[in-house]
Amino acid sequence: MKLKKGDRVRVITGKDRGKEGEIVRCFPAEGKVIVEGVNVAKRHQRAVKATMQAGIVDRPMPIPVANVALICPTTHKPSRVGYRFEVSGAKVRICRVSGADA
Repeated sequence: MKLKKGDRVRVITGKDRGKEGEIVRCFPAEGKVIVEGVNVAKRHQRAVKATMQAGIVDRPMPIPVANVALICPTTHKPSRVGYRFEVSGAKVRICRVSGADA
């Protein structure tokens, strides 16, 4: 998975197409990510503790990683992610649109 927690992404397909947000959590084994403010579903929450409030809660649900694209930091457009190896041997993520470091 080429995206990681903290990346700014834009949804490119689905009901939330065009929305932008930050990746909150990644599930590499499932190929899904949770994006802040995207794919939000209402879930019923039971009060587990005496001080906890029960009711209907908005929860962000996972979205397939193929449905989101990284926002390039230089052009501010959705971009695919690639890799480049430095002379020192370090692996660096790059944006395919501009070639800049992601």
